[in-house]
Amino acid sequence: MNRIAMAMRSAILALWRQGWSFRRIARELGVHRDTVSRCVRVAREGPKAANPTAGSDRPVEAEFGVRAEWTGGSGPPSLCEPYRETIAEKAEAGLSAQRIHQDLVTEHGFEGSYESVKRFVRRTLTRRPLPFRRMETPPGEQAQVDFGRGALVEVPGGKRRRPHVFRIVLSFSRKGYSEAVWKQTTESFVRCVENAFWHFGGVPRTLVIDNLKAAVTKADWYDPELNPKVESFCLHYRTAVLPTKPYTPRHKGKIESGIGYVQKNALKGRAFSSLEEENGFLLEWETSHADLRIHGTTRKQVKKLFEQEERPALLTLPTDRFPFFHEAERTVHRDGHVELEKAYYSVPPEYLGRRVWVRWDPRVVRVFNARFEEIAVHVKREPGRFSTDPSHIAREKISRVEKGAAYLLKRAKLVGRNAARWAEEMLKLRGVQGVRVLMGLLSLAEKHGSMEIDHACELALSHGAFRLKSVRAMLRSDEKQGRLGFMEEHPVIRSMSEYGRFVSASFGNDRAGVAPLAGRPSAPGTAPSKGESGAGGRGARKEEQV
Repeated sequence: MNRIAMAMRSAILALWRQGWSFRRIARELGVHRDTVSRCVRVAREGPKAANPTAGSDRPVEAEFGVRAEWTGGSGPPSLCEPYRETIAEKAEAGLSAQRIHQDLVTEHGFEGSYESVKRFVRRTLTRRPLPFRRMETPPGEQAQVDFGRGALVEVPGGKRRRPHVFRIVLSFSRKGYSEAVWKQTTESFVRCVENAFWHFGGVPRTLVIDNLKAAVTKADWYDPELNPKVESFCLHYRTAVLPTKPYTPRHKGKIESGIGYVQKNALKGRAFSSLEEENGFLLEWETSHADLRIHGTTRKQVKKLFEQEERPALLTLPTDRFPFFHEAERTVHRDGHVELEKAYYSVPPEYLGRRVWVRWDPRVVRVFNARFEEIAVHVKREPGRFSTDPSHIAREKISRVEKGAAYLLKRAKLVGRNAARWAEEMLKLRGVQGVRVLMGLLSLAEKHGSMEIDHACELALSHGAFRLKSVRAMLRSDEKQGRLGFMEEHPVIRSMSEYGRFVSASFGNDRAGVAPLAGRPSAPGTAPSKGESGAGGRGARKEEQV
C-alpha cells in the first residue's frame, strides 16, 4: 500500500467510523477510493491485509487504535466482503437488504444467499447511535423543576422523618432555589414555584418539569393534560409548563444535576429539628455557597451571571400573589345544585347529573364544565344554605306565582279591559292573597272564552264582588241563560203568541154558534165559524188534531 500521511489516515478512519461511504470519504478528502479501502482494511485486519484473502474476519485492534466493525466469529470471510463498498453505498441510499441482494445478483453475479447479505448489513453497516444534542437557552427563557429527598427532620414522639426537597434552576445562569415540603401535592408544588419566582424577582417564560402527579393529570409528550390549578397559576404569572417526555430525564438534565448538588453539598449528613429550620438553612446555603460558586459548564459565577444577564430578562412579577384556591369534582344533584362544604350552589339545568369542577376560596365559588369553561359563580355560603341563580331554573319549573303579580296582570289585560280592571282592583283589596286569585282567573280561559270572562268581570266589578267564586257564578248564570234562550227562541219552535192565536182560531166563539170543545160552553152571542158543524163537527175535530 502506498504510504500516506498519518493525519490523512486518521481522517479517513474517523470519517469511516461515523458511517461515511468510501466514495464520500474519497470525495471529501481528495484521495482515491482504493486508498480509502486499503486504509480501512488495514485498520480492520492488521498489516497482513496486503493479501485480501489472508487472515480472518475476526475483529482486531488496528495499528491506529480503531475498533473493527465486524462482530462475527472465526471462519472464512463473508462472500459479501468484496462488495463492501457497493453494499455500503446502497444501504446509505436507504435500500433494503433484499433489494441489495437482488442488485448484487443482477449486476455483479453474486452467488451468496439473501441471508448472508442481511447478516452482513446488520453486523457491519449498522449505524452507531447519534450523540445527544445539548440544548442551551437564552436568559430568562427557561427554568427546570424537580423533587428529591431532603434531610431528616425530627417530629413529635422522638422520631425522624425525611421530607421532599423542591428545587428549581434557571437554565441560563444556574441560579437555584430550594425548599423542603412534606408532600408533593399540587398546593405545595404551586407554592414552592411561586416562592421561587419572588426569590428570583421575576418569572421565566417556561417551566420544564417531569410528569409529577401534582401538576400533570395525564402524561402525553404531544398534548399533556395539566392540573387546572397549575394552568390558572401559569395564567396568573404569564408562564407556561412544558412536561418532559415520560421516562426521559435527560430532557431536564440541568435540574437532575441540581438535585444531586443540593443533596450532596447542602443536606448530606445533616439533620434538623423542624421543617422550618431546614428551609432556613437551604435559603442561607443558596446565597452563601451555591450562588458564589463558579459553575462547571458556564465557567462563570452563578450570582454575577444571574444579576448581570438573567434577572433583567425575566418577566415582571404581578402585583399580587396567586389567589390560592381549593377545587374538586362534583356531580350535579337532581335539584340542579352541587354540594360544597355542606352548602349548595346551582348550575344551569343542562348539566343535571353530570360531573363538573368546583373551585372555591373563602369568598367565591366558581363552577366549570368538562372543557373548563366557567358556567356559574356564587358567593360562598354558610353550611346548610342554598345559593340559587334564577337563570339556572328551567323555564318549565317556574310557576306563575314566582313570575309575580306584574306578569299576571299583563296576562289579564290580554283577556279584556274589564278583566284587567277587576284584577287590579282585586289585588289592591286582597294584597298577596290576590296573586293566587289572579292565577285562578287566568285558568278560567281553559273552559271559557275571553269575551265571556271579560263580561263576567264587568258584572262582578259593577257589584263590587272581588272573589273568584263570584266570577265563576256569573259565568254559570250566563251559560244557563244561553241554554234557555236557545230553547225559547229556536227558529224550529213557534213562539207562545203564535200558539195563542192558533188556539183562538181553533176553538171559535159564541158568535159563530159553535159548540165548545170537550164540554166547554161557548161564549154568549157567538156563532160557529164557516165550515164548522157544531160540537161534533168535522172541522172542530180537525183543528183539535192539529
